[in-house]
Amino acid sequence: MPAATAKCSACASEPGSAGYVALERVQGSLDGRQGSFYLQHSGTMTRGAPTLSVTVVPDTGTDALQGLQGQLAIRIENGKHYYDFTYDFAPAP
Repeated sequence: MPAATAKCSACASEPGSAGYVALERVQGSLDGRQGSFYLQHSGTMTRGAPTLSVTVVPDTGTDALQGLQGQLAIRIENGKHYYDFTYDFAPAP
């Protein structure tokens, strides 16, 4: 399981409404490839209705994860969190 470190910022002006941003460094193995990369989180809650975007920051992949690009979706079902990571590798610039 990859290790991750996040820095967060959140604000709320109305109950049920808020904003959230974070950069998360992920280090570990993906399909047998070792390295690290950053995820950028951007979320809002508008009167209880959430939206979230989690994207691999371009060109942050190191070692065997160079060229990594993708999106992470978080699903919540019956109180459990599930992570769907859709990704591929772009050719080196």
